[in-house]
Amino acid sequence: MTKYTPKERVYTPKERLYRVLKKQEFDRMPAVCFTQTATVEQMEAVDIFWPEANEEPELIAGLAEAAHTVAGYEAVRVPFDITAEAEYFGCEIKPGTKVQQPSVIGHTIANLDDLEKHKEIKFGGDTRCDRIIESIKILAEKYGDELPIIGSMIGPFSLAQHLNGDNWFMGIMMDDPVAEPLINHTTDFCIKYAEEMVKAGADTIVIIDPTASYELLGADFYNKFAVPYHKRIVEAMNKHDVPVVLHICGDTTKGIGLMDSAGVHGISVDQKVNIKEAVANAENAVIIGNVDPVQVLWKGTPEQIKEASQKAFDEGAKIIAPGCGIVSATPTENLKAIVQFAKDHKY
Repeated sequence: MTKYTPKERVYTPKERLYRVLKKQEFDRMPAVCFTQTATVEQMEAVDIFWPEANEEPELIAGLAEAAHTVAGYEAVRVPFDITAEAEYFGCEIKPGTKVQQPSVIGHTIANLDDLEKHKEIKFGGDTRCDRIIESIKILAEKYGDELPIIGSMIGPFSLAQHLNGDNWFMGIMMDDPVAEPLINHTTDFCIKYAEEMVKAGADTIVIIDPTASYELLGADFYNKFAVPYHKRIVEAMNKHDVPVVLHICGDTTKGIGLMDSAGVHGISVDQKVNIKEAVANAENAVIIGNVDPVQVLWKGTPEQIKEASQKAFDEGAKIIAPGCGIVSATPTENLKAIVQFAKDHKY
């Protein structure tokens, strides 16, 4: 990757993130977060709170903006949870609270007949996905010339699991006839959803696919049920020149090469991942991470955050970021510490 020299130009945050993810010349590390960004202190600062801020476009945008105006991140990102897509397909959702995100508690697709009932994919209505798209429009109108507008969505594997429930893992192992048609359909949905986000003004797409973990699936099942579907999303976004970042939870160290083979531009890794090994095994993607969001970012001190960030940087991470979503109780001063680390570091 091209290194910084003082004679080079200074880029806008939007240019900087694009250039780092595309492995082009850049000036310094982007100060961005690809996972959940909202905290209670941000909510209090802008008087916008969960769970309402998961629902209405203006509130979603207003709380997303707080990551920039309150914590200092040089990007805005929506949404804050990974249940809107399952809700689109009729799954029962347990509402979130001021400090907790919503969760999926009911499932809708057990067989091919159920899948047929949910074949139509259409945006432009009043689903929560539509409202998230509207929030991107609001953010893009305000910040689109300067800041990255990051649109995030659950990945096709984890969405299929949300729709199919506890049967999903057994189904892919036992060749359940609904498995491949279902993940093909969730991939179609993810592509169309991402395209709508891009039309609204998103310039970076994040795939959050927590249960598509190499740690859970192993090489064979990951290669069959994750790589081809992530690749389809990347290929669709390449047509729009939109970089894609993939985040998967758990220790994905041994699976980085397979994750990289999907063509993603960035791989956001969990705190369990060995950064040196990840960097060595990613030929295409930059490695992002992996400050512990609980023990360090939430419960630690600014000095501990600086030390953890320096360790990840020294081991080869190109963007320093939390290893998973930011805990809602995280102090703003701790977020400012990780942001400042990024602003202070050149290559």
